[in-house]
Amino acid sequence: MGNRIVTARELAPQTMLFEIEAPHVAQRGQAGQFIILRVVDHGERIPLTIAGRDPARGTITIVAQEVGHTTHLLNALRSGDEILDLAGPLGKATDIPTGKTVCCVGGGIGNAVVWPQAAALKAAGNKVHAIIGARTRELLILEQEIAAHCDSIVVTTDDGSYGRKGLVTDALRELLSSGEKIDEVITIGPVIMMKFVCLVTKEFGVPTQASLNPIMVDGTGMCGACRVTVGGKTRFACVEGPEFDGHEVDFDELMTRLAFYRDEETRARQRDHDCRLTRQAERTATPGKP
Repeated sequence: MGNRIVTARELAPQTMLFEIEAPHVAQRGQAGQFIILRVVDHGERIPLTIAGRDPARGTITIVAQEVGHTTHLLNALRSGDEILDLAGPLGKATDIPTGKTVCCVGGGIGNAVVWPQAAALKAAGNKVHAIIGARTRELLILEQEIAAHCDSIVVTTDDGSYGRKGLVTDALRELLSSGEKIDEVITIGPVIMMKFVCLVTKEFGVPTQASLNPIMVDGTGMCGACRVTVGGKTRFACVEGPEFDGHEVDFDELMTRLAFYRDEETRARQRDHDCRLTRQAERTATPGKP
């Protein structure tokens, strides 16, 4: 089957990092691109960013946060297990400038995208600032990995349990007001966060790329599930993105689309929970049953 998991470690509650054998993706993947995988036969296909790659080892790194049935199954896997199938690299790579000053703004699981972006930006000779946030210290991921590629990093938490108390937009506004010329901002995280990041940068006239994560099914643009409106036109995030001009994205429409399958996902999680309870009851009733 291939796609063996080399490393599996917990980054935060319900958030796992996996290093997976995928030589074809490790050789060709670039910052900003993603893979689509399935965990079980007849299971859904989910997109995950290529957070890192090691061409010499033939491995890629992905980070998965448990938000639904499939990510629950994925995050239950451990070293030595295998992913059923994996396709990639997909999507367009991040447009990496040279000799510029760029600020990467990430939130939550979006920090897994900031990591390769910051690395690529620094390798291209840019000055790189990072502003990353989470709701609490416990949920903050990849701070050290990102900091290793940045000239400066600011960490915020909603509750003030670590770093600065407040939102990433507070720190971003402070940076843009500091007098240092910021040539570009790249943002990735919850849609509502990206919306307000783009409102701040638009106020300061700073070009901004937003990395979008709408619903994706086939990753080739054929199904149309990843439609987003950018500049009043329909775009397909899986083949034309996932990064777009943040000042042109209809974030309100995107948030509505992302909520379409919330009820179905809840029912899938409930079915999985009920099945696990049934298996536990059977094991209790029949000692020795696997």
